[in-house]
Amino acid sequence: MLLKAFLVGGTICLIGQLLMDLTSHKITPGHILVGFVTAGVVISSLGYYQPLVDFAGAGATVPLTGFGHLLAQGAIEEARRAGILGVFKGALSAAAGGITAAVVFGYLAALAFKPKG
Repeated sequence: MLLKAFLVGGTICLIGQLLMDLTSHKITPGHILVGFVTAGVVISSLGYYQPLVDFAGAGATVPLTGFGHLLAQGAIEEARRAGILGVFKGALSAAAGGITAAVVFGYLAALAFKPKG
């Protein structure tokens, strides 16, 4: 399982790095973030991301595409239960733990380190 996770996660990261290095318009990390989360949502909505998660575990859930998958699955499940408003509620509920961790650890990092500016 570790090898599969490494290979799948590494391939996703390699694609992002190649996009930044080899494009003539110099795609930025911000472009990669939005593109990969959006790609995760689209691939998950089409039903192709869950088999990748089943195969590679954290190798598919940890990269940004995995966050998109999480948002899509939360939105789909809650939309089935509560209708159109469930789309918004479900996506945020599913990702609440990850979003909270990002905010808390980002805040702690900002307290611990001073920017070079």
